[in-house]
Amino acid sequence: MAEVGHSARRPGDDRDEIPQYEVKEQNSKVLHVEAVGRLWRARLSARDISLQEDQELDVVAVAGELGCTLDTAAELKLVCSMDALKCFEDDNVVDPDIIPQDTELVTLGIRKKILEDREENLIIDRTSRQETFAYELESHALGKKPQNQSDLVEAGELVLTLNIFYPVIFQKHKEHKPYQTLLVLGSQRLTELRDHIMCVSDLQIEGEFSTTPDLAPDHISKDLYKSAFFYLEDTFYNDMRYPECRDLSRTITEWSESHDRGYGKFKKAKMEDYTLNDLHIKIGFPYLYCHQGDCEHIVMVTDIRLIHRDDCLDKTLYPLLVKKHWLWTRKCYVCKTYIARWVTNNDSFASDDPSLFCDVCFKMLHYDAQGNKLGHFLAYPYVDPGIFI
Repeated sequence: MAEVGHSARRPGDDRDEIPQYEVKEQNSKVLHVEAVGRLWRARLSARDISLQEDQELDVVAVAGELGCTLDTAAELKLVCSMDALKCFEDDNVVDPDIIPQDTELVTLGIRKKILEDREENLIIDRTSRQETFAYELESHALGKKPQNQSDLVEAGELVLTLNIFYPVIFQKHKEHKPYQTLLVLGSQRLTELRDHIMCVSDLQIEGEFSTTPDLAPDHISKDLYKSAFFYLEDTFYNDMRYPECRDLSRTITEWSESHDRGYGKFKKAKMEDYTLNDLHIKIGFPYLYCHQGDCEHIVMVTDIRLIHRDDCLDKTLYPLLVKKHWLWTRKCYVCKTYIARWVTNNDSFASDDPSLFCDVCFKMLHYDAQGNKLGHFLAYPYVDPGIFI
């Protein structure tokens, strides 16, 4: 089995790493991430890359930039200044929350109608609420700077946008619904990305607890089964940070090598030894992340760019979650109010198999006052995907 060296580089000029798309609107050809950053940094000025706030140009600089006289530059500076951006005179301030009756703007008319309907019907606009949540999630770290200067992102750092798709077992959304969008720094290791990918299978609790519902489990699945890998461009990057980690890709590589199946030889590398800058990838191409033995996710890099001064500049917050898909939570079958925490099978007290219960209804229905089990059933802790994903 071929091993990949940490500093492995493909021969060729950096200009070969400029994204060229194999299929229009789908994916690019293979490129080296760090080479893309070098190309941009070589062509942009220090001012373009700098993360410092823009300094206001003086009149001489404006005249030089525009090729005009000093008098014209001075007039432009006065007219285009922030102080000149006023909608009303100081003595004629209008409340922006009040929409006039005779407005000619179509958008204001639509907003006025929506606000009036909302007051009359008292309907909860769930779509609007989810859009508001998504906006807050994306903007909460916008422009945030660290308190400790050592945590400041370096100028010229690459930022990769990754979509994480639902596991293959999610039949409804597996083909087209990313449930997480992450911003990852090029200097971050693959293990940091792996640790920030949330999946409900990592949070499952092993065991059947019908006789001991109050017994707190010691571990979740992520604590017990720590092995995982990324498959990127014919290389398996295995997480081998812990002694209990296993090579999950071994079955695939042995199957491929047992006969001449036309795939060639797969390469292996340690996930913790590689940053995203070290990778050779395609933009827009579906790659694989596998954990918990057989829980498989599609991972897709949709964008590579340089860090900007308006981005979150605190590197301790990366990988940064900027978007997640909204799922309905599963409610208790009895009270229809609280989110389910238990799932039962072969339940003599339930008409459905399996059945979902909140903690209160589950114990009231299945145990007596002394906590003794009533009837026959199997009980397992339930983790709702709508909470954690």
